[in-house]
Amino acid sequence: MLTVNSINCGIVIDHITAGNGIKIFEKLKLDEVNFPVVLLINVPSNKLGRKDIIKIENKIDVDLTMLGLIDPEITVNIIENDKIVNKMNTNIPKEVQGLFKCKNPRCVSNSDDYATPKFRLAHSNGKIFYRCGYCEELTSYSI
Repeated sequence: MLTVNSINCGIVIDHITAGNGIKIFEKLKLDEVNFPVVLLINVPSNKLGRKDIIKIENKIDVDLTMLGLIDPEITVNIIENDKIVNKMNTNIPKEVQGLFKCKNPRCVSNSDDYATPKFRLAHSNGKIFYRCGYCEELTSYSI
C-alpha cells in the first residue's frame, strides 16, 4: 500500500473523478511550483469507486469556478496545523468569465481585447451550455 503523509499547512483537493486529477494539476500549473505537491490517481473510494486527490503543501489561490467546470463534485480542504479549517465544495458555475471562448467567430469577445468572454449557464435539449453575454450564442465548454 502506498503511504502519503498528511500535510501541515496547505490544500487538499479531494473527490476528483478518476482521470480529472491530471487536468486540474495542469490547469493549476502545479508542475511549475517549488513546494511539495502530490497527485494521487485511481485511489479507492467508497463514494466514487475510484478518485484522484491532489495534496499541496502550501496555500495557493484555487479558482473554484474552473474546478467546477472540470468536475462539479470536488471538495477543497484548507489545512492548517494538520487540521481542516475550511471545506469548500464546487458545483457547475452559473456564470463564467474568461475561462473559455465563444464559439461564434464573429462575437466581439473573439476579436477585441477589451471584451472578456462572459457566459451564463443555459440548458438546451437536456444538455448544459453557456450563453454568451455579448452575442447570446450557446457554447459548450471544454477546459
